[in-house]
Amino acid sequence: MSVKIPAGLTDLLQSFTVEVLRKQPDDLVGFAVQYFRQLQASPPDGSGAGRSPRTVNFADEPMQTDSEDDEDDEEFEAPVKIRLTRRPSVCAEPFNPDEEEEDAESWVIHPKTDEQRRRLQDACKDILLFKNLDQEQMFQLLDAMFERFVEVGEHVIDQGDDGDNFYVIERGKYDIFVNIDGIQKCVGAYDEHGSFGELALMYNTPRAATIIATSSGALWVMDRATFRRIIVKNNAKKRRLYEEFVQSLPLLKSLELGERMKVVDVFGTKMYNDGERIIAQGDKADSFYIVESGEVRITMKHKAKPEADDGVEIARCSRGQYFGELALVANQPRAASAFAAGSVKCLVMDVQAFERLLGPCMDIMKRNIANYEEQLVNLFGTNMDLADRSV
Repeated sequence: MSVKIPAGLTDLLQSFTVEVLRKQPDDLVGFAVQYFRQLQASPPDGSGAGRSPRTVNFADEPMQTDSEDDEDDEEFEAPVKIRLTRRPSVCAEPFNPDEEEEDAESWVIHPKTDEQRRRLQDACKDILLFKNLDQEQMFQLLDAMFERFVEVGEHVIDQGDDGDNFYVIERGKYDIFVNIDGIQKCVGAYDEHGSFGELALMYNTPRAATIIATSSGALWVMDRATFRRIIVKNNAKKRRLYEEFVQSLPLLKSLELGERMKVVDVFGTKMYNDGERIIAQGDKADSFYIVESGEVRITMKHKAKPEADDGVEIARCSRGQYFGELALVANQPRAASAFAAGSVKCLVMDVQAFERLLGPCMDIMKRNIANYEEQLVNLFGTNMDLADRSV
């Protein structure tokens, strides 16, 4: 019994095989899914109406090969790059952060005036994702970013959309909404500074929240390709460096492995010299800290001990221990100070990432409030309210 080969099957499989041999993907199934989805989404070629499309946007340059179908005298069409305004799916493209990418022609550069560049540098100076970049990487990021103005009520990103850009806030206020059981709930806000949009780009997942401007403002925008080439590659190295350390932290044991790795990706690192103040009593709570090396003194000023200039020492934190969380949980100013006792290195997470990623750890942190209360009662001989004992 003869089996009829569908028209176009040979060319289709041949084109796919060529791309597999060129790209050498580690995940063949994932590569195939992306290949055929993009092939299906490709607009029909007007010169080849009626034929099965044989092009897809995997190739960087034309490539020719002989047809294997003796009955088909048509010349094989080289794969063509198709530029899309948005990504057609959230299927991960092949990306190896360990590979060295030296193709300077692929770097994106948006010209800027001296005044624009100064404003951009000011907006980026406190972004934790950028803290571990070297000078050359930082220059590439600044070159690749462009300015975008927003109006009141504008949706910057929407939950469920594909990730295309990363955003740094220069000015403006933005509310964070998450769809919970079919209801849009505001879970946080950005006020004149911060960044968002990184998780969808790092992990090839849809947007996890909706960001809406509540005032007119300005954003600096980085395209997906530049973000992945520099930030994802840099964070892959950091993840390997901190993987064992983070897995040993009791606080993060309640998180899944993937959640812990996301936490590592948004951590920055800061070094402190002996006696240097890390946080100050009365300041606004904006960050959460984990001690990587060294020791941190936690002190509190109180009317019961007015003679202590820096306050009375109430606790010490060493490697693997954390501080700065209770003021974030209670939404209160810092009620204690932290000082480096010797040379100290800390992992630092900003408040927005803290709220987004450490929700499963909140119960553990809240239970620590009782421990702080007991320490303070022993020191000062009196009970204290939550505002006083939040570190």
